[in-house]
Amino acid sequence: MFKPLIFYIGLRYTRAKRRTQFISFITLTSVLGIALGVTALIAVLSVMNGFEAELRERILGMTSHATATGKYGQLDNWQDLERKLKNYPHVEGTAPFINGQVMINADRRVSGTMLTGILPEYESRVSEVADKMKEGKLSDLVPGEYGIILGVELANYLGVFMGDKITVISPQINSTPAGIVPRMRRFTVVGIFKVGMYEYDRNMAMIHLDDAAKLFRLDDAVSGLRIKLDDLFNAPKITRALSNALYDDYQVSDWTLAHNNFFRAIQTEKRVMFIILLLIVAVAAFNIVSTLVMVVTDKRGDIAILKTQGLTSRSVMGIFMVLGAVIGVVGTALGTVGGVLLALNVETIVPAIEKLFHVQFMAADVYYISELPSKLVWTDVYVIAGMAFLLSLLATIYPAWQAAKVNPAEVLRYE
Repeated sequence: MFKPLIFYIGLRYTRAKRRTQFISFITLTSVLGIALGVTALIAVLSVMNGFEAELRERILGMTSHATATGKYGQLDNWQDLERKLKNYPHVEGTAPFINGQVMINADRRVSGTMLTGILPEYESRVSEVADKMKEGKLSDLVPGEYGIILGVELANYLGVFMGDKITVISPQINSTPAGIVPRMRRFTVVGIFKVGMYEYDRNMAMIHLDDAAKLFRLDDAVSGLRIKLDDLFNAPKITRALSNALYDDYQVSDWTLAHNNFFRAIQTEKRVMFIILLLIVAVAAFNIVSTLVMVVTDKRGDIAILKTQGLTSRSVMGIFMVLGAVIGVVGTALGTVGGVLLALNVETIVPAIEKLFHVQFMAADVYYISELPSKLVWTDVYVIAGMAFLLSLLATIYPAWQAAKVNPAEVLRYE
C-alpha cells in the first residue's frame, strides 16, 4: 500500500516507545485540551442560539410583528385601516388593541400591570396567547361582564384564582363631590395564561376591548392595530413599504425597533463568548508547540540520519507538521462529536443534574427563561472545527522549522 514517507514517519512518531512515555502524555493532554475546548465552544454557542430562538419565539408569540397606530397614539376608526391592510402583500392578520398602565388590587396585594384590551376572536390572528392559556380561554372575555385574564406569576403574587374578584385602578380620574378620585372597576378572573417568560407572566393582564375602552374612556377608539407578517425577519423592509403605502396618516413600527437593543446585546454576547472560548482552544492548540519541541529534541538523532539519507529540510518540516496535524485532527474530531452530543442533549442533561443535586440553575423570577434551551447550528460547528484545526496547524510551524534546521554533522559527531 502506498504511504508517502513523511506521512509514514509522522504517524510513526505518534506511537510512543518506553523511553518517550512522558512525551506521549503531553501529546494526550494536547489532544484532550483541544477536544474539551471545542466541546465547550459548540455547547455554549448552541445554548446561546437556543436562548435567542426561544426568546424571539416567546416575545413574538405575545407581541406583534408590526404595529400601526394613528398620529396621536390612537386610532379612531380601526376598521378602515383593517380593510386597507387586509389585501396588502405580506400581511397575514390584524387585531385591534388598547394598552394602558393600571394598578391591580386583590385583598392586601397591589401590583402595577400592563393591561391590554383585546378582541378574543381577532387575537389568535396575531399572537399565540390562546395556546398559552393555563386555565380558562380567551372566549371567556365577554363585553360588559368585566372578566380579566392574568399572567400566572401575577395571579400567584396577588393570590387569586379563577372566579376571584380584583380591583383595577386606572390613571384616569373622576371628579366627585368628595373630590378627585381614580377610576376603579371590579373585574372577575376568568383565565390564567403562562408564556414561560417572567416579564409577561408577571406584568401582563388582558380584558375585552370594549371593557378597556370604557375603563380608559376611549369610546370607539383603540390604541392601534397589531399586524402579523409572513416573514418576521423581513419586518423592517415590509413596514417601510407599508408606511409609504399609507402615506402620513398612520405610524407603523416593527418588532425590531421595540426589541432591537435586546437582540443586539445577545448577538454581542455570543461573539464575545466565541472569542473567549476560542482562546481556550488556542491555548490547547499551542500546547502542541511544547509537545513537538520535546519530540524534536528526542528525535534529533533520527532527523540527522534521515538527512544523511537524502531527506530534505522541507520533508523534515512535513514530518512534524503531520504529527501536529494528527493531534489537531484527533482532538478536533473528539471535541466536535462531544460538543454535538452535548448540544443535542443539554435539555435532558441539565434537568437531570438539577434533580440529582436539588438545585435550580435558572430561577423563573430572575431569568427570562427558566429552562436551558439548545439549538445546534451546523454552520457554527463547521466554523469551530475549522478554526481548531487551523490553530493546530499554525502551532506546528515553529517546532517543524526547528527540526528542519538540525545539522546532521553536529548531532552525529558524538554518536
